[in-house]
Amino acid sequence: MSFSFDIQESKLIKDLWIIKVDKGVDFRGDIWTSFHKDYLEKLLPSGLYFKHDKFSTSKKDVLRGIHGDDKSYKLVTCVYGEILQVVVDCRKESKSYLKHEKFIINEDNQILLLLTPRMGNAHLVKSHKAVYHYKYAYEGEYADVNEQFTFAYNDERIGIDWEIQKPLISQRDLLATEQDHTKGH
Repeated sequence: MSFSFDIQESKLIKDLWIIKVDKGVDFRGDIWTSFHKDYLEKLLPSGLYFKHDKFSTSKKDVLRGIHGDDKSYKLVTCVYGEILQVVVDCRKESKSYLKHEKFIINEDNQILLLLTPRMGNAHLVKSHKAVYHYKYAYEGEYADVNEQFTFAYNDERIGIDWEIQKPLISQRDLLATEQDHTKGH
């Protein structure tokens, strides 16, 4: 099986890379490659490489994000289940500042997204359960929660239609929502 990827830059958000994987499918199921250094690290700045991976498992109606930081490149996908993935351009100097792009990721639409620094990452679980994969590249140490930014998932300036009224959100995201409403955004 080959390690082929169809790599395209988003037409809406510059520097957001959409990567379609080549799946092998037979009577047993499917197999696909989520990372190959020769293909995907060429999208990173010279000298930068992927350092670590994280997984999150969430149940239906869990909404994670909108989170990001100033230095991390994130290669993300859903490896099990179905999610509504949203990427928000949080780069103030960008022509697409606070614009977002939505993707359904599942076994029938297996894509990876490469987000560059200052892009907001969020997803809503549409299936009974989903497993989400993050692969990180950055200089220095990992930018943990205290170095990350958070936008409210329902920030009116961004205007995301999440197709759900009451998602399950973390305390961090709840605080961002309450702060956003008190600012009158």
